[in-house]
Amino acid sequence: MREFDYRRADDVSGAVALLRADPDARYLGGGTNLVDLMKNGVERPARLVDVRALPLDRIEPADGGLRIGATVTNGDLAAHPGVRRDYPALAQAVLAGASGQLRNMATVGGNLLQRTRCGYFTDVTRPCNKRAPGSGCPAVEGEHHNHAVLGASDHCVAVHPSDMGVALTAFDAVVSYETADGPGDLPLADFYLPVGDTPHRETALPPGALITHVTLPPAPVAARSRYRKVRERASYAFAIGSVAAALDVSGGVVREARLALGAVASRPWRARAAERVLNGAPATAEYFAAAADAELAAARPLPDNGYKVTLMRNLVVAVLSELAEEAAR
Repeated sequence: MREFDYRRADDVSGAVALLRADPDARYLGGGTNLVDLMKNGVERPARLVDVRALPLDRIEPADGGLRIGATVTNGDLAAHPGVRRDYPALAQAVLAGASGQLRNMATVGGNLLQRTRCGYFTDVTRPCNKRAPGSGCPAVEGEHHNHAVLGASDHCVAVHPSDMGVALTAFDAVVSYETADGPGDLPLADFYLPVGDTPHRETALPPGALITHVTLPPAPVAARSRYRKVRERASYAFAIGSVAAALDVSGGVVREARLALGAVASRPWRARAAERVLNGAPATAEYFAAAADAELAAARPLPDNGYKVTLMRNLVVAVLSELAEEAAR
């Protein structure tokens, strides 16, 4: 591990100034991803700016929705009564994400910024366009059974590992940040950049930006929502496929649907094509399957991850069917 300087920020402007003074610095929240990457040489910051003491650790009502501070722990987020009541899929996603110990350390801001768990990315002896631009993507021809089937490119086929991000994407969350030039906001739909030929550029955050909070707008449909995660072992594993879904059904017809997919792309994937099929359609397994097919028509699987297309189709139908059955009771 590279030797590094450590500073604890006292306020948001001070944290931003410390990072601006050193382009090799990184913000430190819970450190559950960053410190691991430092240990294996992927990240080599010259300075860590600890932001855990900043006043960004509250969850508050905001214009009918919720305002979640960037240093709120994943554990506190999942346990919050307002989250559990109004956005249950978000609480379920966070609880599915890691062990209790990790949830009590990891922060909301850090969760959104976590890097891929692709083995080629975390192995500094191997090429990786995300880690070393232009070096190649060995996963395309190598180990890729848990890699992307949507939105990938020849330059990178890794998937984003966040469970929380999938639910936040379904509910149109907005990320707020602070820079030396002032504050800004990014809808989560625009937060992650497409892979294209620059997979090392992961987010649209300006250089040196500090995430300050995430806002969930009011969404009555979110109160009837669910997150379902499929993984290769029962506990503490990253998803091979996941769905965050919300459904408003009246008289057997879908009035509103929200759908986001996880572990299928380099970012949490909002299933807009599926939503267009669902809205105004009968709430039946036939239409749920048609919606899944409309979204997955763009899938471009590799030789060893084609199973994800069938998996995600079945997962979408199962979760939507469960929500529709609950609405009919």
